[in-house]
Amino acid sequence: MQTTEADLRKEMETTNYDQPDVPYCRFCGNKLNTVFVDLGMSPLSNAYVTPERYHQVESFYPLKTYVCSSCFLVQLLQYETPDVIFSDYAYFSSYSDSWLEHSKKYVEMISNRLNLNGESLVVELASNDGYLLQYFQEKNIPVLGIEPAGNVAQAAIKKGIPTVTKFFGTELAGALLKEAQQADLIVGNNVLAHVPDINDFVAGMKIILKENGVITMEFPHLLQIMQHNQFDTIYHEHFSYLSLYTVEKIFEKHGLNVFDVDELPTHGGSLRIFAAHLDNDDRYITDNVQNLRNREIGEGLTDLQTYLTFTEKVKKTKREILNELIRIKESGKKIAGYGAAAKGNTLLNYCGIGIDMIDYVVDRNPHKVGKYLPGTRIPIRNPDTIKSDKPDYLIILPWNIKEEIISQNSYIREWGGKFIITIPSVSILD
Repeated sequence: MQTTEADLRKEMETTNYDQPDVPYCRFCGNKLNTVFVDLGMSPLSNAYVTPERYHQVESFYPLKTYVCSSCFLVQLLQYETPDVIFSDYAYFSSYSDSWLEHSKKYVEMISNRLNLNGESLVVELASNDGYLLQYFQEKNIPVLGIEPAGNVAQAAIKKGIPTVTKFFGTELAGALLKEAQQADLIVGNNVLAHVPDINDFVAGMKIILKENGVITMEFPHLLQIMQHNQFDTIYHEHFSYLSLYTVEKIFEKHGLNVFDVDELPTHGGSLRIFAAHLDNDDRYITDNVQNLRNREIGEGLTDLQTYLTFTEKVKKTKREILNELIRIKESGKKIAGYGAAAKGNTLLNYCGIGIDMIDYVVDRNPHKVGKYLPGTRIPIRNPDTIKSDKPDYLIILPWNIKEEIISQNSYIREWGGKFIITIPSVSILD
């Protein structure tokens, strides 16, 4: 049947193009009517472009976050499946010395706190390349890694770390339970934000946790993201942005109790929560939980109006970054970048910074070298390029490990090189 002009006119009159279908909260199902921040269109932040694909079209998706007025979960909509996002993952945890040191200290702490031994089982969700479980193995504590990215999982398997290459949820948890694989400790570092179905994920942990077992999860703290303007933490691999208040609600819904919490300096300010079965009377809720819960409420994390101020902070920072880079380039100076980080890709794409501003970036990860940053197509080179090229400025994109990067590259001061930090605000370090 042919569509007439009258049919088209009628369709236009009855369609509300300004108000698309309202999305729903991935945790509680509440309608999402409030935008937290809109960073425009952006590619997947870990979809590094190979030379063969340089002249091909990239997919860009809305980088628009919402906040739920009921549970206050800040979240992105899901535009791609986890299979696409994590099938060939470029992030390998072992290339950060400071992160390895953080992991080693954690293993010492938790092994002593829970009296882990050769009869225990530690299960890590999103175990990456074995960066953490290797330290449990050194103590002869049995481990099992679960890592959906096949290329990353292979790196762990080569280290002798048993690894299941699947996405974790209730289905895999049920399969592990049938094999009598239950954990004394479940670890999840920077994974809770990465799962689109957070209910299924947390419910899965409940299934494989032993009666007296403990869960620890680390994730960037929403309060720190907001207070320190860490908008570049937002990218498509991060579906959720979490506070203690919201995580308590999620865990309680699935029969788990958050009984302790640590505040960590990692990733610009993270939380490490400790959880157990709700009916485990041996795990008393510490003052840390109550104090942080009260602080979050005092800072307005349970007031929708608090979330409405973030957008203007982000816009102001964008203008500051562009003004500073334009000033440097107009003075005839060369700028290189350090770290082909996912957060850097958010910042560069949102600010519209390309090779007109930054000549190249360097990275220690050989899986990234020789490729191009998604969206901006800035080339990724070996760190040795800095020594031969001698850029005037080095912009540190993974600012969360800026001390490590500055220490490793302090030699740029020999020719008057300086460092640029962009978050929480622009600063130049000699």
